[in-house]
Amino acid sequence: MTSSMTATQEPQRFEDRTGASGHLADISTPSDLRRLPVTSLRRVCDELRRDLIAVVSRTGGHLGSGLGVVELTVALHYVFDTPRDKLLWDVSHQCYPHKLLTGRRGEMERLRLLGGPSGFTCRAESQYDPFGAAHSSTAISAGLGFATARDLAGGSGEVVSVVGDGAMTGGMAFEALNNLGAEGRRLIVVLNDNDMSIAEPSGALASHLRRLRARMPDRVTRHAALSSVGLSSFSAEPTLFDALGVPYFGPYDGHDIDEMIAVLKAARAHGPGPLLIHVLTEKGHGYAPAANAADRGHGVSRFDVATGVQNKPVSVAPAYTSVFASALVAEAERHHSIVAVTAAMPSGTGLDRFAKAFPDRTFDVGIAEQHGVTFCAGLAAAGMKPFAAIYSTFLQRGYDQVVHDVAIQRLPVRFAIDRAGLVGPDGVTHHGSYDVTYLGCLPGFVLMAAGDEADLMHMVATAAVIDDRPSAVRYPRGEGLGVPLPARGEPLEIGRGRVSREGCDLAILSYGALLGEALQAAEALAKVGISVTVADARFAKPLDDELVRRLLATHRCLLMLEEGAVGGFFSQVCLGLERLGLEGASGRVKSMHLPDAFIHHDSRDGQLASARLGASAIVARVLLALDRPAHRSELAELVAAAE
Repeated sequence: MTSSMTATQEPQRFEDRTGASGHLADISTPSDLRRLPVTSLRRVCDELRRDLIAVVSRTGGHLGSGLGVVELTVALHYVFDTPRDKLLWDVSHQCYPHKLLTGRRGEMERLRLLGGPSGFTCRAESQYDPFGAAHSSTAISAGLGFATARDLAGGSGEVVSVVGDGAMTGGMAFEALNNLGAEGRRLIVVLNDNDMSIAEPSGALASHLRRLRARMPDRVTRHAALSSVGLSSFSAEPTLFDALGVPYFGPYDGHDIDEMIAVLKAARAHGPGPLLIHVLTEKGHGYAPAANAADRGHGVSRFDVATGVQNKPVSVAPAYTSVFASALVAEAERHHSIVAVTAAMPSGTGLDRFAKAFPDRTFDVGIAEQHGVTFCAGLAAAGMKPFAAIYSTFLQRGYDQVVHDVAIQRLPVRFAIDRAGLVGPDGVTHHGSYDVTYLGCLPGFVLMAAGDEADLMHMVATAAVIDDRPSAVRYPRGEGLGVPLPARGEPLEIGRGRVSREGCDLAILSYGALLGEALQAAEALAKVGISVTVADARFAKPLDDELVRRLLATHRCLLMLEEGAVGGFFSQVCLGLERLGLEGASGRVKSMHLPDAFIHHDSRDGQLASARLGASAIVARVLLALDRPAHRSELAELVAAAE
């Protein structure tokens, strides 16, 4: 596979270790599946579920969602002529069975690893992936685009958008339904309702779907209706979808392969115009350890198939997310106006712990970052202290609201930006690469980045007392550096950095989570007599101009270090040089940041190496800046041993 590789990587092929046998061993593409009799499909589903469990047990990844759509996936590829018919998945972490059926079974041993398949649909990876969808609520909009293009070209073929009930809570899904109902174009929407996104369902839509689920008749009645009249709505009254002009049918049992085949055939034979089919599934279905887990096996590490016990590495330091949660609880005890908002990620952001302590001050708005940001703006305008805990990559979806509803009005919304920087196997769509850039250009924002877990506590305390403007603190996925933690955070002086290690030859000014890499590089450089100062900027806005001035005045070079994209922290330093009248010193200022390219799935260490941001790369850059290439090989060995 070459699609998910950089230009310098060679395609690799992997031995098929899935243990495929029976019918599945003979299925390379969906056309092979369609040659089987319907009576063989139950066995195909059993084999597919077995292979899915085996693959994810060795690679880790999203398990529960894929287990829930095995029968639906087989039925979709059996009834529809993929890839001529377009099949879109939303969110596409449920696509693993789809990948196993579409020519990628032999590569799944490298799932989410360098050179292997992505954990999401990817246009460059396969013709069976017409649209990439690693975020949420996009499939109806994209599906309508495919359907409109088909109609304008005078073409034929079906477009099917499979949308999870969690994804349906996103505002974009409703915008698309509104447009679809007015357009009246032929598009089949399959609502995969497993009564769960990543967290338990919340909101009015969840209640509406719950009422519809309660009206599903027994199997005999459903099959009799399918035989006599085709698709049916078992609701006694028009649904939300009917009101939007998209006829509703169902609910149906998504784990009954015979029923799924009949339903999808009836949908294919249905008259012109859009339709929505409500399918009930169970996340983790068919594998008790996943089905019985609190998150239904949403995201798992490698595990033992027999027991489901995951092989999680032993933690040597607390995770940043956990530290944030503890710090926010402590601040909420001190400030009774603190409230916390999440967009369907309570456990991922640590707000599940906050909710246990302060249930009345915790709000899950669903997969609706735009609404969540403006909801926080309203809370702030009314005198509350809202913390919006949102992953960096997901906050992008609410950027217009960050600009208009928060920044322009100078409202003190506090953004807790988790998963800042590179995130490993989730890959290009989930990296927190851009928040420093897209927030740094907004007037009035206070931007902080935690260099270690203790500083994260202090930054949460700092945000809690900033009442005259918006603020944000970014922190990475994974564990901290193992530094001692204070009893509680104390507010920092706004716009002041710190020096973590004193030296005299060259200074590194780090912003955020690469502080540990910088200190490791400085330690290795000291072994060959190169003395490096390591400073932690703490703030990108306002920048510590005096720290920058001092570092430039006392060192030959100043090296900027950040785990962010072009236009981020380094741009703020360049502006600082102008303020200080030091434009002439810019030749002594160097920068290390994420490359101007998308970085694909790999381990985080592998991604840091690819981006040339690890300790080894820092050492090499220092030697280049000081014109000391003679020590390069010796230091490379020292750093490699430390890593």
